[in-house]
Amino acid sequence: MPGENLSRDEARERAALLSVDGYDVSLDVRSALGDGPSREGEPRTFRSVTTIRFRCAEPGATSFADLIAPSVTAVSLNGRDLDPSEVFDGSRIVLEDLAADNELVVDAQCAYSRTGEGLHRFVDPEDGEVYLYTQYEPADSRRVFANFEQPDLKAPFRFEVRAPREWTVWSNGAGQLADGVWRFAETKPISTYITCVVAGPYHYVTDSYSRTFADGTTLEIPLGAMCRKGLAPYFDADDVFLVTKQGLDFFHDHFDYPYPFGKYDQAFVPEYNLGAMENPGMVTFREEFIFRGKVTRASYEGRANVVLHEMAHMWFGDLVTMVWWDDLWLKESFADFMGTFANVGATRFKDAWITFANRRKAWAYRADQLPSTHPITADIRDLQDAKLNFDGITYAKGASVLKQLVAYVGQDAFLEGARRYFKRHAYGNTRLGDLLSVLEETSGRDMGAWSRSWLQTAGVNSLTPQVLLDAEGRIDELAVVQEAAESHPELRPHRVAVGLYRRTQAGALERFAQAEVDVEGPRTVVAELAGAQAPELVLVNDDDLTYCKTRFDETSLATLRAALGDMTDPLARALCWSALWNMTRDALLPARDFVELVLRFAGRESDIGVLQMLHAWADSSLVHYAAPAWRPTGERLVAEGALRELRAAEAGSEQQLAWARFFASVASGSEDLGLLRGLLEGTEKIEGLDVDQELRWTFLEPLAAHGVADESVLAAELARDDTASGKRHQVRCLAARPAEAVKAQAWAQVVESDALSNALVEATISGFTQASQRELLAPYAEKYFAVIERVWSERSIQIGMDVVRGLFPGLQQSQATLDATDAWLAAHEDAAPALRRLVLEARDDLARGLRGQECDASAASTA
Repeated sequence: MPGENLSRDEARERAALLSVDGYDVSLDVRSALGDGPSREGEPRTFRSVTTIRFRCAEPGATSFADLIAPSVTAVSLNGRDLDPSEVFDGSRIVLEDLAADNELVVDAQCAYSRTGEGLHRFVDPEDGEVYLYTQYEPADSRRVFANFEQPDLKAPFRFEVRAPREWTVWSNGAGQLADGVWRFAETKPISTYITCVVAGPYHYVTDSYSRTFADGTTLEIPLGAMCRKGLAPYFDADDVFLVTKQGLDFFHDHFDYPYPFGKYDQAFVPEYNLGAMENPGMVTFREEFIFRGKVTRASYEGRANVVLHEMAHMWFGDLVTMVWWDDLWLKESFADFMGTFANVGATRFKDAWITFANRRKAWAYRADQLPSTHPITADIRDLQDAKLNFDGITYAKGASVLKQLVAYVGQDAFLEGARRYFKRHAYGNTRLGDLLSVLEETSGRDMGAWSRSWLQTAGVNSLTPQVLLDAEGRIDELAVVQEAAESHPELRPHRVAVGLYRRTQAGALERFAQAEVDVEGPRTVVAELAGAQAPELVLVNDDDLTYCKTRFDETSLATLRAALGDMTDPLARALCWSALWNMTRDALLPARDFVELVLRFAGRESDIGVLQMLHAWADSSLVHYAAPAWRPTGERLVAEGALRELRAAEAGSEQQLAWARFFASVASGSEDLGLLRGLLEGTEKIEGLDVDQELRWTFLEPLAAHGVADESVLAAELARDDTASGKRHQVRCLAARPAEAVKAQAWAQVVESDALSNALVEATISGFTQASQRELLAPYAEKYFAVIERVWSERSIQIGMDVVRGLFPGLQQSQATLDATDAWLAAHEDAAPALRRLVLEARDDLARGLRGQECDASAASTA
């Protein structure tokens, strides 16, 4: 990554100097087929010719264009040929003596990517077909064409692409093939990072959307959806189109601004690093959203949420874009909120706020307690900072805070603010103040104080109920106590609903009273609940209006231990589970107690997404927070409980599938592994459980990790599933095998070589790191700290992030590992800030786990 960074100050200076009128980009990707470079180690390249028309506010000044390419053939500025060896340094092209009006032409050989950054080239092992797609955010379009790579230098783009004859090519605008060249309609003014090209023999399905407005005009939007040919049999494009049309209706109803980008294509592409990307008119998704086997409703809900999240970006992010990455939240927080808001309001997934409370907020709570936590409006110094800030703060905390904002100003005022924001800043760039000003207009509230508390400070508050009863057993006073961590002591205003619950005669745990209140300062009395009957449970963030860690008083906690499964409201139940998990992570609830609650009550959980989250949390409890002395007992109890629930689940139900997957993840004893093997071979059967190809790989990983499935078994399975998905599964399972030579080979493939694609790097790391192989992995702790700085400097930022996060010795849970981490940090104070951040985050997770283990061990000693 050397020399490829761009600072905020440089971007600010360039934006003050330059205005871009338009781009013409010509790509020739015919080189994607055929033999690669003749010399080993040379990248496969394609020709990229870019013409940029731009103005300069100070004629005679010097600036630069961005380009990352193996070589540049020619550069001309205003008709004057420049020597590429003098003006191009590998990532920038120096532009001296600029005129008032300028034309820059750059002819370069750019490299195809194998890391998912730039123009990614994928060869399908199933049929040999080649597929291309681009992925740029935050700053990888410069790997494909010369440009001014910053979000506030918007311009119209015209693309043309020469491709193999049998291919189809797509871009942001509508395309036509003539004389062997695909030419695409000029875009509206957009930022470089949301331009896009997709090319190859994709399976393509079409539909259309029509909307007639109040003034009688009609908007017609051509719809398209595509995937690799090998995935076509599994592609449920009808459901993708259904959610797409529902979303377009919903956003047109609420935004009062017609979709501005013509067509709406959605491409599901291989080896994708992200969930999806909001390229206007050409949205890209990871192809794992096409389900090759049976999945639960939660998977379809998750896909719908992503479809709607990206669609919301057409307005929040594409039409109106942040000036710089400091205000990344202006698009991501809104899209994250709007994805769930639209899912509930427009689709069949009416309980999506439960998923948001349980899953998305868990991501936010974790991120907000790391040493790298930051305000929602972050201080982004450069592009490396930006890359790491696509995190739980920017997305999930930001969305949670917007949910709180809707409760604060009202939904009508919030949406009217959005409508004014779009109309006022269409095709422009904005900062925080631009949004706050329209919200002040529509709500009549002072947004300054709210913004300072919620957007410009970091950290999460905890809210705990205090209940005092009178002599008759009624509430004399109920107060909410607000606390903050010492590192981030800000106390915030919270609009909350406080719910009182008790058991009915039938045994159901139900709410019998609720009051909304504005919590401010360290202690707030809820006067409205005085005189109410004594509750068995107080839920201080009922309905999930605010962003906080919910705590319980002793009576409430005792009630949950006894009757959590009797709680009838699914959102309230999900909030209680989330609060208990936060207590486990905070070393306030022993891991064995959380595991016991899961074993007792998870089988009664009706929301499949919550159930799958409980499985993940129970597994994490065992791996990270359980005392080592108790862990084998816990693993046996969880495996027994998972198998019991698997056998008890309704045949063919999604609960059965979820328990089957969970059982596989925790199976370790010989009988359990024997059952998995029997299910694969057909000698064992569980009524209603369809062991499809994806479930076969799920069962094979633990068998490989415990030495039951060897290389020949995995090779035979790949022969059965000789596809791109099968190859990723096989690579993961191969790396999971419990042998020193296996681990050494996996380490070398990831750390010492760049031959693997991004997807296979991810699969190898996933297989390498097995919780059952702590002793086998112990020697790699020292090796990790010896190589990460080199890896970070030599590899792309995406692969660097994967390696630094994925290979951190987090399973070596000891003070010695903490000390080694601290020693590296002390000796590398000048290392790249983004690299140090990743190591600091991993250290924090390790330290948190050790505190949890101490809490769990203490519970054993006092039992």
